[in-house]
Order: sequence, then structure tokens, then C-alpha cells
Amino acid sequence: MDTHLHVDVDMGSADAENPKIDLARAIKKSGMNAIGMNFAVDYVDLTEKGQAFDRFTNAMNAFDKILEENNLKRTLTDADFKEHLKKNEPVVIQAVEGAHFLEGDVSRVQIAYDRGIRIFDVFHDEHANPSLGDVFGKPQVYGGLTDLGRETIREAERLGMVVDITHASEKTILDALQVVTKPFLLSHTALLSSLQSEENPLAPFFEMRYISEELAKKIADAGGVIGVWPQITETPDVYAKRVRAMTNVVGTDHVALGSDSKITPAFDERKKSFNPAPAYKNHVWTAVGDSYYHSIVVALAKEGFSKEEIYKLCGGNFYKVFEAAGK
Repeated sequence: MDTHLHVDVDMGSADAENPKIDLARAIKKSGMNAIGMNFAVDYVDLTEKGQAFDRFTNAMNAFDKILEENNLKRTLTDADFKEHLKKNEPVVIQAVEGAHFLEGDVSRVQIAYDRGIRIFDVFHDEHANPSLGDVFGKPQVYGGLTDLGRETIREAERLGMVVDITHASEKTILDALQVVTKPFLLSHTALLSSLQSEENPLAPFFEMRYISEELAKKIADAGGVIGVWPQITETPDVYAKRVRAMTNVVGTDHVALGSDSKITPAFDERKKSFNPAPAYKNHVWTAVGDSYYHSIVVALAKEGFSKEEIYKLCGGNFYKVFEAAGK
């Protein structure tokens, strides 16, 4: 399973003409049987009240259509998860990245749940208005998690959503650890130490997105599962070393895969058009001929992980979080 990947749709208007997206084929080509299907509404400046919620609604309507056209169903419960796997059907778990659509109204968490959201990444690149807490890469002006952020996390947990705290600042994460009562996600990051050891010239531009070993340990101690991010890794083998670095710190029970990539064609908000390129067989390392999932399994095995450990890393650990969220 990839816990965090994107399926792009046009959120700009209710009557947007989205192209037919062959999601079922893309999932099959990836070699996976489970995905966290994600979107975010803050790719444009949210300048008007209601804009974020409208974009959220437009996206959910588009996803409804995509799933219908692909004869796919959202996985809403643990029972659904097991049933879809039993029938050899893909597990599609709807996620949203950023609570901007709340616009300060926590009752909208219920709306998101009713629409099928089961992974709620409370933060994204831009602060929500009002803010739920400081995010990385922005001025730290809220002192960590806000009262709205605390209330939102509690409501998401009450309803049975998996809480994801990626994109939060370190202080916000530490505050959130005092609020969560169930296993949770940090779906796409990696260790700062592993990034620095790779000697990649792009590393300085990505450092703010990575976490320290000390913070990783605190996340694991609080019951979190950390999705390792493959950004700027050139091969699955390099990625496997990132996974190894993380498991050396928190153990194999607290690590998952989180590519934060696009499994289907990308939408350019500026040009209001879709990249016509088809979904790649490998949606992260396009030069690798093998499927995404199989290439990772091979690399993890070469890195020395056992079959049982690979099972945990490639979906088992996420499943435990998903199962716990629904209880």
C-alpha cells in the first residue's frame, strides 16, 4: 500500500470537465492493491470565504464520478477493507490533505466523514484560515497547535478517521501527540540524517520536510506510523536505505510507504489543463521498468528486510492504524 498519493481533479468549478481517469488500471500497473487517494485544496490562493469548501465539494464530486466509472468503491470500514481484499478488489481509502475546507467550522469534519474521507491530514503547505497550527516552512506565529486544531483532531478521532499530522511544524506535532488517543500517521517524511547522508544537491531545499531522530522516536512512542517519503531518491535501492534508516530508529512496527506522488495524470492549476501523459507503470521512478510496488519489495529484500518485515512496511502497519481508528 501507498498511504499517500494524489489523484488530481479540477476543483475550480462544479461543472469542470475532468477527463476520464483509468484509476483501476493505474492501481493494477503499480503492483499495489491499496492506496490512500489524496487531494488538497490550497494549491491556489484562498481569498474568499467559502472558496475552500467549494473546492473540497467539487473534488469529492469528481472522485465520486471517477470511482463510479472505474467500478471502484471507497473503503470505509475495517470490514470493507477485508471484504475488498477477499474479493481481490482494490482498497481505495479517501484522504484529504489540509483542513482548509473547515473554514473554522469543526462540524464540517462530519461532512467530510459522510462523503467518505477516512484519512484526514490536518495540515498542508498553507495555513488554514483560521489556522489549526503552525506548519513547516511558514512563519511560526501560532505557538504550535491551536485550540481549533485540538478540537479537529478530537472530532476526527471520534468519527473514526485516521489522523495524519504531516506538514505540521515540530512544535505542532509535539502538541498533537498530547491530543491523539489512537494510532495515527505521519504519512510522508523521512529522517533528516538520512537525507544529509545521501549528498543530494537538492537536499537543502527539502530539509524542512524531514524530521529528526528524536522526533521520530516520540512519534513512534505515541503510537504513530511514519510513511517514508521517496522524494529526490533516484532509485528504489536508495529509498530502501531511507526506510532502513527509519526502522533503525523506530523499529519496523512504525514505518510505512508514503510516496506523495501522482498515480494518474497531473492537473496544472495555472494552465487549467491535464498533462496528457498516461499513468506510469512506476509512478515514482519512471526510469524503472518494474512496477512501483515490486521494485520496492525487491529493494527492501536486498536491504535485508525479512518477508514479515516487508509485509508490515508495505501495508500491514497502516492496516493496524486504520483498524484502530474505526474502533
